[in-house]
Amino acid sequence: MFLLFLIDIFRMAVKVLTERKTRAILTIAGIALGPFALVMISSVIDGYGDYIVSQVQGLGQNTIVVFPSGNNKLTENDLNNIRSIPGVKRAEPFYSIQGQVKVGTETKIVFIYAIPPDLVFESISGLELEKGSIPSETEYLKAIIGHKIAYTDDGSVAYDLGDVLTITYLKSVNGRNEVKRVSVVVNGVVKEFGGAFVLSPDLTIILPLEAGQRLLGLSDWSGIYILAENSNVVQDIVREIQSRYRGVVDVVSFQSIANVINSVVGAVNFISFAASLSSFAVAVAGVASTMITSVIERTREIGVLKALGFRDREVLIMILAESIIMSIIGGVIGITLGMIGSHILASTGVTIRAGPQAEIVIKAPPKITVFGILRATILTLMVGIAGGVFPAYRASKIPPAVALRYE
Repeated sequence: MFLLFLIDIFRMAVKVLTERKTRAILTIAGIALGPFALVMISSVIDGYGDYIVSQVQGLGQNTIVVFPSGNNKLTENDLNNIRSIPGVKRAEPFYSIQGQVKVGTETKIVFIYAIPPDLVFESISGLELEKGSIPSETEYLKAIIGHKIAYTDDGSVAYDLGDVLTITYLKSVNGRNEVKRVSVVVNGVVKEFGGAFVLSPDLTIILPLEAGQRLLGLSDWSGIYILAENSNVVQDIVREIQSRYRGVVDVVSFQSIANVINSVVGAVNFISFAASLSSFAVAVAGVASTMITSVIERTREIGVLKALGFRDREVLIMILAESIIMSIIGGVIGITLGMIGSHILASTGVTIRAGPQAEIVIKAPPKITVFGILRATILTLMVGIAGGVFPAYRASKIPPAVALRYE
């Protein structure tokens, strides 16, 4: 019996809304803005957040890098000290600089590392050679180059195995920067890795450690590259290094960076959620205004229904059904448009610039989840209930005699 009543109420609500199409359409459009903004923004943020975290973790969850702080220098004693820490599988020094290379007609900013190459491939999952081989430590004139160095943007080969690559870089000599040029032989090409948030292997040149001094002329280590036995001991190793070298070194782990990024993504998501709530608040006001106007226009109709036997509860449900139906329609439209909009917004990509000519373009699909859709749906229904409950209550309390006399 109650089910039949609800069906009749639904039919009446739909009939009333179709009779006042313009008002209903405008109200539904206002309701749709909330779920549209919430689904679109949150799914794009989640998608890019997950992508960046996966990229950082792909660079080595077991990796820790120690840099000298200030004017301090890392020595052989420091290297042996770090190697003695429990959980350290391998620790090696490295040199790093930034330089330029000519790729086709374009000059690209590249990152140059003089480090045991096998350690890099061991620590970074997904990093593989497309062709060639890893040079030995004595072959310091041979290099492994990234995909965007070996190939131009249109896909043609810029450097193949055995080709000579000239690197231009700045070196500090007696307090002045001097332009230096060195040539290396391409011994291997890395498969395309894709844009990474912290480091781009596609724009990297890897040289044997010996090349740092003998080829690049660098005297001081840029840092110490550490590979932990597993990801579970990374934080313990970081704390131990920080305890032994208070203020002397800076310690960075990709696992910690991933944790920080997760925290930042969570904070940004909360801010976007809070901002989206303003759209829902405006929608509540719009629904309330529409329903109050509807109640005023239908005062005589409500009086007739009450005279025919409608109780206060039934009148309340009838009026509330109209606002809920508008919310359901607005929610479906808003969520659908939000899903479409998130794909359009995500497809534009985000450009991260590491210099005037070095940039990484990140493109990630939006992360549309059941939780996100459910959250938007619940909030939209709450808009209908919150906006319609007062007008519905007011309508239910109108005395039949007063309603019938209303002009």
